[in-house]
Amino acid sequence: MSCSNCCHSTPVHISSEYRKALWIAFGLNFAMFFVEILISITSRSTSLLSDSLDFFGDSANYLISLYVLPMALIHRAKASLVKGVTMGGFGMFILFTTIYRWFYGEIPHYSQMSIVGSLALLTNLVAMWVLYRFREGDSNMRGVWLCTRNDAMGNLVVILAGVVVYFTQSKYPDLVVAFILSFLAIQASKAIILQALGELK
Repeated sequence: MSCSNCCHSTPVHISSEYRKALWIAFGLNFAMFFVEILISITSRSTSLLSDSLDFFGDSANYLISLYVLPMALIHRAKASLVKGVTMGGFGMFILFTTIYRWFYGEIPHYSQMSIVGSLALLTNLVAMWVLYRFREGDSNMRGVWLCTRNDAMGNLVVILAGVVVYFTQSKYPDLVVAFILSFLAIQASKAIILQALGELK
């Protein structure tokens, strides 16, 4: 039997606890996705749009992680590849959307940006709290943690962007934050894919 099928498997008691943490994180993220996608449309905020896609991507990632949790490492690594490519796709979508809105976008509503950003930050802090003890592990577990951590970082800069938009009455702080979020997504995607490829060797 190959090592990929027998080694580095998640202990039963950790699997049970990790499963509960994933379900909590999934519920929080899926609910927040609907809130942010609606507000990003009414507020015309690209950074909120980016953050809403992060929440949707994280929700899908949590479900994938729940599905492959009892499987061998090779299957979890393959799932990580899917998650890494998806995360990179979201990052590229936001990058091109931001470039477009740099030339044709409007000034977003700063109050909605800051209020929803604060709610999103609280959501991700709770998710980080339940997932913190599982931040180290295979590429699948690491990918879950990186997604959650990046979202919390993104929420902070969205809130800051809302404040800067208020004082400057400019669309550019929102777009700069969107650039940062797309960069974080692409970087995390690269890290997850490289670790998953290493586990598949």
